[in-house]
Amino acid sequence: MGCGGTVLKHFPIFLNVKQKHIAVVGGGDAAIAKLRLLLKTEGQITVYDNAPALEICSWRDAGVLTISQDPLTVKQARNACLIYAAAEDDGRDAASQKLAQEAGTLFNWVDNLSQSDFITPAIVDRDPVTVAIGTEGAAPVVARAIKRDIESNLPQALGKLAKIGQAFRSQAGALPFGRVRRDFWSAFYFGTGPKAYDASGQEGAQAALDQLLQDFSKGAPKQGRVDFVGAGPGDPTLLTHKARVLLHEADVVLYDKLVDPHILELARREAVMVEVGKTGFGESMAQSDINQLIIDHVHTGAQVVRLKSGDPTVFGRLDEELEAIAVHDISHSIVPGITAASAAAASLGRSLTQRGRNSSLRLTTGHNMAGFADQDWRGMANPDTVAAIYMGKASARFIQGRLMMHGADPETPISVVENVSRLDQKIISTCLKLLPKAIKDVTGPAVLLYGVNIRFKKIKIL
Repeated sequence: MGCGGTVLKHFPIFLNVKQKHIAVVGGGDAAIAKLRLLLKTEGQITVYDNAPALEICSWRDAGVLTISQDPLTVKQARNACLIYAAAEDDGRDAASQKLAQEAGTLFNWVDNLSQSDFITPAIVDRDPVTVAIGTEGAAPVVARAIKRDIESNLPQALGKLAKIGQAFRSQAGALPFGRVRRDFWSAFYFGTGPKAYDASGQEGAQAALDQLLQDFSKGAPKQGRVDFVGAGPGDPTLLTHKARVLLHEADVVLYDKLVDPHILELARREAVMVEVGKTGFGESMAQSDINQLIIDHVHTGAQVVRLKSGDPTVFGRLDEELEAIAVHDISHSIVPGITAASAAAASLGRSLTQRGRNSSLRLTTGHNMAGFADQDWRGMANPDTVAAIYMGKASARFIQGRLMMHGADPETPISVVENVSRLDQKIISTCLKLLPKAIKDVTGPAVLLYGVNIRFKKIKIL
């Protein structure tokens, strides 16, 4: 099992094929489709077919590949770095596979994923910038759609700009390592560079790069900052666009224990990732230590994302962190996230407020720093009350006792949503008198929706 539950059958790599032999067995449409991609490389391509299509013959005449009318041999298979079986004939393709296995050469049977050692991804070509997109062969249409979207967002001149930038890297090395240097290259590749290239070609792009370096060299170093970002209830698709952008830009990510691993994967690989999670009644990093981590990293000039589960303004101890950075006059922003109560109600097919049922909504917590949290139990016990209770598993019996003591109807419906919005989400429909028993097997984070029942069937009723 991989990190975050991800298991890749095909590991993406970029293989150096310069001056290496590539064998394509077949001379029809399947071979042509592969050759159009392979001809973008510096590999030495040989097509093995006794009657190849005219288009393949024209490539031979242009000197970009060779044709052998004799069958592929084991010796030739050993000399190749890749073998494509594209004969569109099961017998010939199976024979090519046997040769590749005997030679120990990577093999691809076109349109036969199960018999292939590797797959050829969809490619966005901005040489030397190459984006490879794969779906493990499961959804080629999706790969093509992603390719289309990436193509439309990458400047056409990006590859040429990358070559200019590659020759310039030693000069850019004078800039401080980290965000300043990253901002410099971002400004060139996605701002001044494409504009200058479109206007004046390579010379214009080179001049723009020289000027940009002067501007960045004169400027004062950027100050660090912190963004308090809501990660939402768990499902990565519920993350806001702004949260995704800030995660990608962050130098340091200080994240809660409950943040889904798939969300963490949206951060840059070189970002410093630090778990500062808290678990109810479990091991936790002291809040003062979290505050100090934020301050220390910001003072190095880092762009910090303090990634909080759900919404940072709802039981996220945000004010304590804001007070800590205020002493140091640290620049910051707050990015809301979808809170667990909203996601839980959506999973039930219900709203949290309903005309004629409740005109207010309470957001409460099952425990606080002192232990089980006390509430306005008499107000909550009113029959028209709806409350979302966070962190209420351990305090379920306490909540039940206090509410019934203050007159709450034992039959008041309660919906418990465990692991809200995640693939392993579970919904339990129960009532106040059965609450402790109903959630005794709940192990994941859960929100209790007091006064809300489900609107659809096939839910475990306790």
